[in-house]
Amino acid sequence: MALTQPASPAAQDKTPRTERGRKTLRKLLDAAAKEFGEKGFHEASISGITRRAGTALGSFYTYFESKDAIFRALVNDMSAQVASHAREGVEGKTDPFEVEQAALQAFLEFASDNKEIYRIIDEAEFVDPKSFRQHYETTAARILERLKSGEAEGVFREGMEEAHAWALMGMNVFLGLRYSVWAENSDTERVASLANAMLRSGIGRD
Repeated sequence: MALTQPASPAAQDKTPRTERGRKTLRKLLDAAAKEFGEKGFHEASISGITRRAGTALGSFYTYFESKDAIFRALVNDMSAQVASHAREGVEGKTDPFEVEQAALQAFLEFASDNKEIYRIIDEAEFVDPKSFRQHYETTAARILERLKSGEAEGVFREGMEEAHAWALMGMNVFLGLRYSVWAENSDTERVASLANAMLRSGIGRD
């Protein structure tokens, strides 16, 4: 995975300034995703993270002060990756419905490649509620911005509100769970297309 900006204050204060440092940080975050994803927060350990990353224990403390700190950074890193994949997925799309379909497909593909995201984000509700809430609030804000843009273009119905964005996000989250995490070899393009057809009947202008 490409390195995204860690949002944890601790991680930001220790942002690596060299390519080697950035690669080490990326290894630690990727290893943490596997460790937390497989064992859960309470059973996961710093030594398990560094063992998976192939780094020395001292390297961990160069970037993070505790298991809690890397968990916070990981939640924000995964949230940033979701946003980045969505941006890449909709690049070049202009029709609002095509944009939503492309954004959903990008998310489904990301969830398929990073199934541990569901366990990690769910645990964040109890381990770090602030990161949990921030993840969903920022995601909903991006969706609402797209809905408002589609409304302004006369493609979506008038009256797009925050609740519409949260409802759409909820649909996307559970589609990801069903077709990217539980299913094997799911046709993400087809699922996104079906969801887009439902969206058209729901908020498309008559």
